Amino acid sequence: MLMNGFDNGVLPLLGFAMLALAVVAFVFAVVAREDAYRAAEKQTKTFWLVILGITVLVDAFLGMLFLQIAGLVATIVFFVDVRPALKQVTGGGRRRGGSSSDGPYGPYNGGR
Repeated sequence: MLMNGFDNGVLPLLGFAMLALAVVAFVFAVVAREDAYRAAEKQTKTFWLVILGITVLVDAFLGMLFLQIAGLVATIVFFVDVRPALKQVTGGGRRRGGSSSDGPYGPYNGGR
């Protein structure tokens, strides 16, 4: 009975979460510029689009757990390694205004 509840409750939720992550990663990969991948010294945009596209297809239609886990690893690598490098190269991220000498507690005034 517990396994039946697990198969009908938890596994579909995990599959949906993996699909959502893969779709978000795919969209981020599509939006990023091709030259940013080269500047960040990562694999090409085409490589990531193919890997993440296959992950989305496997998560949406096949439901094979081994392939889903492999796709989840690729998605995590994209989010943890590739996307921050792309943001750094393209100057992404939030800027709150202020100068480059501002520290966490305000502007640095050279010890005056």
